[in-house]
Amino acid sequence: MNLKDDNQSGEVGRTVVEFMEVAITMIVFLKGFYPSAAFERRRYMNVVVQRARHPELRDYIHSAAYGLLPFIRKGLVERVAVIFFSEDNVPVERFIFKLTINPSSAALVEEGQLEFALRSFLIKLSVSKSLVKPLPQNCRWEVTAYLRSLPQVGSSKEGELWIPTDTKQWQNPPVITPVKSLNSEPLCLQLYLEHPSLSQPHNLVKPNAAHEPQVR
Repeated sequence: MNLKDDNQSGEVGRTVVEFMEVAITMIVFLKGFYPSAAFERRRYMNVVVQRARHPELRDYIHSAAYGLLPFIRKGLVERVAVIFFSEDNVPVERFIFKLTINPSSAALVEEGQLEFALRSFLIKLSVSKSLVKPLPQNCRWEVTAYLRSLPQVGSSKEGELWIPTDTKQWQNPPVITPVKSLNSEPLCLQLYLEHPSLSQPHNLVKPNAAHEPQVR
């Protein structure tokens, strides 16, 4: 990869994490986790979106999204999940962004083309209320990144910001609801929902330590 390709790959990565910040905020708003007054309407990519008013909430979403940038540039990020948990710390719903970036073709796409493609995801999210489940009492949520390989401890400051999660996993395959997909160059992106199957037992398992996701 030459310097120009590297710069273009960096631009694609920045566009993706900027989009991710907006999309995560829209998901939290869509779920009704906070009062609607906790958000304000803004425009992004010529789409009406939501922006968190509370500084701590806004900073958490921003740092979670932009903390992924060095790993996205290296092609390490496989999935980003917004996970909602019950009071017992059991996942009840997961919004999954599955992504692949091809650095070698990053220079072949105009930024406007990529933004136009990502814009369709935001439009779809804004009308996806019917797809989500009601939240249980005393629930919580977090952003989790699933990496293709784990960064070495002490190898970078960015890696030290992420810790292995002990999130419980469903024993049975989840029910998957597709929301939107993009299959193009340099970015392939899928957005889908995961819910536990009706036959899911209550005794969940913890993830294999060798393949644990990383969570901020």
